[in-house]
Amino acid sequence: MNKKNILVGQSGGPTAVINGSLYGVICEGARHSDAVGCVYGMINGIEGFLADSYMNLSETLSDDDLELLRLTPAAYLGSCRFKLPENLSDSFYRVLFEKLERLDIGYFFYIGGNDSMDTVSKLSRYAAQIKSPIRFIGIPKTIDNDLVLTDHTPGYGSAARYVAASVREIALDASVYQQKSVTIVEIMGRHAGWLTAASALARKESGDNPLLIYLPEAPFELAQFNDDLKKAFEKTANVIVCVSEGIRDHGGRFICEYSTEAQVDTFGHKMLAGCGKILENYVRNQFGVKVRSVELNVNQRCSGLTVSGTDLNEAEMAGRFGVQAALDGHTGQMVAFERETDTAASEPVHAAAAVSNAADLGAASASCVKHRNTVYKIHPVLKDVNLICNQEKKVPAEWITKNGTDVSDDFLAYSQPLIQGDVSHIMENGLPKYLYRK
Repeated sequence: MNKKNILVGQSGGPTAVINGSLYGVICEGARHSDAVGCVYGMINGIEGFLADSYMNLSETLSDDDLELLRLTPAAYLGSCRFKLPENLSDSFYRVLFEKLERLDIGYFFYIGGNDSMDTVSKLSRYAAQIKSPIRFIGIPKTIDNDLVLTDHTPGYGSAARYVAASVREIALDASVYQQKSVTIVEIMGRHAGWLTAASALARKESGDNPLLIYLPEAPFELAQFNDDLKKAFEKTANVIVCVSEGIRDHGGRFICEYSTEAQVDTFGHKMLAGCGKILENYVRNQFGVKVRSVELNVNQRCSGLTVSGTDLNEAEMAGRFGVQAALDGHTGQMVAFERETDTAASEPVHAAAAVSNAADLGAASASCVKHRNTVYKIHPVLKDVNLICNQEKKVPAEWITKNGTDVSDDFLAYSQPLIQGDVSHIMENGLPKYLYRK
């Protein structure tokens, strides 16, 4: 068999487990040494590769490095936000494919979110036009959990765990004082509220903080917020409010725009931040109580110490399964997850089944966790990337309750298994040891 090389890149916002997928690609590529020559990594995604910035991961990373890589948050290869031309006749594609051919690339993997899947879509369609044998596979990642045709995305479980743990600790901190107070926690989520919804996992029992949870999927009005707070104060003196950065009013205007207009990024997405501060000022003026806003910011996506074992295992599984799919001849696909539910289980199971030695990932389950007499099982499948890119998965309307101020038990049952499992970290001088690219 004529060996071909792998090219892999990372794109978009990082996550706590994106390097788990990179680890999976590298290790699975090495396992198929009869078909794969070496694994190249794009430095700063496809934008860096166009500038001839890449590295030979097969030669650079030792076995010890690979173990550290798996546990390292953020994107080891660096990232980019680079939109490919819409016109496939653009000379960009000819130049790019010439570079791929010079490196003898046979398999291309892009680890990223929605915009990254758009890249995989365009490259696979151009390859089909010119009859290139290179196979293109998307490996999902995003803390936003907004990719369609997949149960969830790697990165979401760890970010959800961080949010839930942080909100629980914030609620404990707020409860130590007698006087009335409001703490507003601003959480990432431009159009989809999956991450903010995870704040409900912080509750130890029904009626706990956070008492109010607002997602972008439900309109937000200050007058109603005022009434919601009054009712919340009837239950407790210390109210925790969790809001998505992208909450907007009935007219579609972002609450963060009530102060100043938001800027846009290279993809035309509004760069949102600051709705927590706006609501903080509103509460102070309307209620005259102690109030503060907390923006969790990038901690949500880069906290390696709170990574979910389930999430990390599934991230690795996605990378490994993607390599298998390409070797089997698939292209223009994204690795997706399908969930199985076994309602017959009666005993709790808390075993995160590692997939580092997965010979048959098509049948392997990344984790197995009991929740409400059901056993969570997941398996990887392939989905047409053209049906995924430029789409957004929202939190289902039926999972948003209490006039847009809470989420349902169905959401809790969906998200609870994703935050399970602890990871053993390699420590050095009291701090986690990570892998840094030189």
